[in-house]
Amino acid sequence: MTISHETTLVFGLAVAGQAVARELIKRGEKMVLADDSVSDLHRAFSEEIGMPLVSLTDSSEIQNILKSVTRVAPAPGIPKQHPVIVAALKLGIEICSELELAYRFEQRRASGPRPMVGVTGTDGKTTTTLMTAAILETAGLRTAAVGNTDVPLISALDTDAHAFAVECSSFRLAHIQQFRMCASAWLNFAPDHLDWHPSLDDYFSAKASMWAHSVESDVAVVPVDEPQICSAARASKARVVTFGIDEGDYHAADGWLCGPMGQIMPISEMGRSLPHDVSNALAATALCVESGLANVADVASALQIFKNAPHRIQFVGEKGGVRWFNDSKATSPHAVSVALKSFESIVLIAGGKNKGLDLSALANQPNRMRAVVAIGAAADEVAHAFNGVCEVRHANSMQEAVNTAHSLAQGEDVVLLSPGCTSYDWYANYGQRGEDFMTCVSNLFTGKG
Repeated sequence: MTISHETTLVFGLAVAGQAVARELIKRGEKMVLADDSVSDLHRAFSEEIGMPLVSLTDSSEIQNILKSVTRVAPAPGIPKQHPVIVAALKLGIEICSELELAYRFEQRRASGPRPMVGVTGTDGKTTTTLMTAAILETAGLRTAAVGNTDVPLISALDTDAHAFAVECSSFRLAHIQQFRMCASAWLNFAPDHLDWHPSLDDYFSAKASMWAHSVESDVAVVPVDEPQICSAARASKARVVTFGIDEGDYHAADGWLCGPMGQIMPISEMGRSLPHDVSNALAATALCVESGLANVADVASALQIFKNAPHRIQFVGEKGGVRWFNDSKATSPHAVSVALKSFESIVLIAGGKNKGLDLSALANQPNRMRAVVAIGAAADEVAHAFNGVCEVRHANSMQEAVNTAHSLAQGEDVVLLSPGCTSYDWYANYGQRGEDFMTCVSNLFTGKG
């Protein structure tokens, strides 16, 4: 066990915060637990691990606690402008993300660190991370898909994993000092999370920090058609590899996924092959092959049976020729745009709680739009975005939205829940929203709606 004289303020006690605290306990490190609003669950956790718990509600409490610690480990949801982070930086106290702590601990592993590959981007991170893990598993490497998933990286350190596929959100990358991966992909970039980042430049910089500590043996996988991302990669020490639907080191041609070595597999043999599926598969392939952790045969075997996580353009059912899809995970206009490109004639259900984004971008593909059903707190913003583009109706519940969409759909239309907003007006999370949508569609199909 490593004994440290440091005292860490673990601030924010949801999944990632508790995972950090548990790992620090294992390593004999001292800490103080804190949250903006202390709950009974937080108190129970504090008692369970035997560490003090404080509520940081005013500036004097913040100053007093910070004087007693040597570093702050904030939960991913704590923005840079939070008073605790601002005060810690003024005092010169180290801010250490969960990814950073996990990386440091892994580097000290007695038998040596295991390979890490990772993915960032505005959209497609989870899918590409899971694809990457599936390919590595097929190559014979027990792989933990971690990071911005249900399992933080730090929680997987004591498992028997051979490798880690890390989903890197900008929140988790915002406070790193050493963290790096042997291969990492940046899929795309568009405005998002401007309720967390103080500016778009800050959002970009957080993602670019994924390559800040790269070495020459590392690989940076980039979209060939996004020059800003390509430039950030080429400014690092990593070897740059490109991907893209039509061109790039890894690309699609004549119905095949292709790479520098030639044809990899027929696209028709993929478990699903919507345009963004192909793009994500190319990035995952580049990560696994260029890192030397897998070969093209592993890629073909894995992608034939790969099934995506739920709530990502998930097929729900078909009624009267109209197909229904659940894309509740789409919480930005960029994510909605990806989904819209997958279909020709769409009744879109969109809205929720906006996170400081320009929702006019939702209407950037007018020729695909049959109609829109606007829901949630941002319903008026959604309606304004589609003014003059197509028919727009409002709905005050998900069942009403589903029933309204059914009345608007014609022929072989697709009804698509792709909100472009968070779920926090009506639901606890996007998963709950997606499940309710699917229940409401089932109600419609069975006559209960």
